[in-house]
Amino acid sequence: MNSQTINIGTIVDDDIPIVHQKKFSFKSKLSAPYLQFFFDVITLILSYLAFYIVLFESGLFSLSFKPEITDLLTIIICLQIYWFILFWLSGLYKDWYIRSPFDELFSIIRTAFIGTFIIFFFIFLDSSKSPRLAFLIYFSLFIIIVGAGRFIARKLQWKLRNNRIITIPTLIVGTFKEVKELYDKTIEAKYWGYKPIGVVLKSNEDVIKWSDYTANFNNQEQTQILGMIDNLREVFSVTNPEELLIAVENPEHQLLLNITSICAEKKCSMKIVPDLYDYFTGQARTLHLYGIPLIDISTQLLKPWQSITKRIIDIIVSTLTLLLGLPLWIIIAIIIKLESKGPIFYLQERAGKDCKSFMIYKFRSMVDDAEHNGPGWTSVNDARVTKFGKFIRKAHLDEVPQFINVLKGEMSIVGPRPELSNLVDKFTDFVPYYKRRLVVRPGITGWWQIKYTAYEESKEEIENRLKDDFYYIENMSLRLDFEILIRTLFLMIKGHGQA
Repeated sequence: MNSQTINIGTIVDDDIPIVHQKKFSFKSKLSAPYLQFFFDVITLILSYLAFYIVLFESGLFSLSFKPEITDLLTIIICLQIYWFILFWLSGLYKDWYIRSPFDELFSIIRTAFIGTFIIFFFIFLDSSKSPRLAFLIYFSLFIIIVGAGRFIARKLQWKLRNNRIITIPTLIVGTFKEVKELYDKTIEAKYWGYKPIGVVLKSNEDVIKWSDYTANFNNQEQTQILGMIDNLREVFSVTNPEELLIAVENPEHQLLLNITSICAEKKCSMKIVPDLYDYFTGQARTLHLYGIPLIDISTQLLKPWQSITKRIIDIIVSTLTLLLGLPLWIIIAIIIKLESKGPIFYLQERAGKDCKSFMIYKFRSMVDDAEHNGPGWTSVNDARVTKFGKFIRKAHLDEVPQFINVLKGEMSIVGPRPELSNLVDKFTDFVPYYKRRLVVRPGITGWWQIKYTAYEESKEEIENRLKDDFYYIENMSLRLDFEILIRTLFLMIKGHGQA
C-alpha cells in the first residue's frame, strides 16, 4: 500500500481554497486481472485432469498408451503456458469485472474453441480413434471449469470491493448537479470499488454549490474540491488517480478532448456519463458498467496479439527493406556524398512515444548546415534542398534510414509522423490535446501522409493533421496499416513527396 501526502493550495478565487493537506491510500484496480489469472491457474489444471480421466479411465476411448506421472506433469505445464499466452493475446487478462459476465464467457468460448482446435489438429488427431468426440469433451470441460473459475473470481472481486478491501482512487470531474449524482452513486454502490479522492469542478458557481452540499459531511477528505478543470493537469500530478469519471452537463467537444488528452498522457482510465442528446442522436454507444450507463474510453488501442503482430511485421519488413535494397541504398549514399559536402545521413531529435526523444535517421537531402538558424519545417521549393535531394524527397527515399529507427523500437512503419521535439510544446499551446498523438509509436508513413496537401505551420494545419492522426489512433488495426502501406507505395511511384 502506497501513501502520498497532498498539499496543492490551488485557489479558485480569493475566498475559496481548493486543496488542503491530506493523505490518500492507493490500491490497484489490477486486482481483477490478478484474480482471473489465479483462478485460471487452478481451473486449467482441473480441466485437463478431468479430460485425462475421461480419456484414459472412462472406457470411451481405446488407447494403447497412458502417460506416466512425469509426462503428465510436463503436459500440464506446457498446456498452462499455451493457454496463458493465448488468453493474454486474446485480451482475457484485462479488467473483465467491469464488463458483463456474458461478454467474458463468450470471449472464453471463442478463445477456447480456437485453442482446442489447434491442440487437436497437431497433437490428438493421430492418438485417438474418435478425435471429434475427444475434441468435444475437452472443449466442453474447458468451458465449464474455466468459466466457473472466472465466475468465482468475479464474485470474490465483488466481495472485496464491497468490503472496501479493494479500492480504486477516482477523480470525479464535471458540473455540480451531474457530479453530485455520480458521487452519490459511487458512495452507495461500494461493489464498484471506486473511492472518490475528491472532485474537480467546471466553474466557481459549481464550487459554491458543492461547498454548500458537503458542509455537513463527516468525511471531508473524499468530498473536498481538488481544483478546477483548467487545473486538471496539476491535480493529476499530485493525486495520480487510477480512474477519472466525467459528468458534465452539455459537454463541449473541446473540453472532452482536452481531458482525454491528459488521461492518455497520464495513463489513467476514463469514463464519461453521456448526456441525453447523445442517446437521442445515437452518437454514444454506452456500456452499462456497474449498472449505470458510461462511455468507456479505453487507453488500450490494440489487443496484445495485434500489438505483437504489428511489431513482428515492423521487424520483418524493415529487415527485408534494408537488406534487399542495400545496393540501391549504397548508390544513393555515394551520390549524396559526391553532390555536396557533408554527412550521408541527417540526424534530428524528434518526440516519440510518450514524448520520449530519439534521433531520427534520414538520407541528407539538403546542403550541409542547412539548419544553422534552428530546425523547422521545410517549405515548398526550399533553396536548401539539393538537386538529388529533390528526387529522393519526391520518391520518399530519404526516409529509408528510418527503418533503422523501426528496428530499434523507436518508430513503427505506420503511425503519426514524429514531430520536432522543440515544436511539440509550441503546438500544444495552440492545441492543448496535441500530445494525444504521442500515445503510440510514430511512423514512417501514416494516414495524414497519404492525404496531406499542405505544409503550413499554422493552427489550422496542425488541427487538420491531428484529425487524421486521431482517426488513425482511434481506428488502429492491421487492416488499416495494410491499406496505408499500399497507398504509400502508389504515392512513392507518383512522386508525391515535397521537394
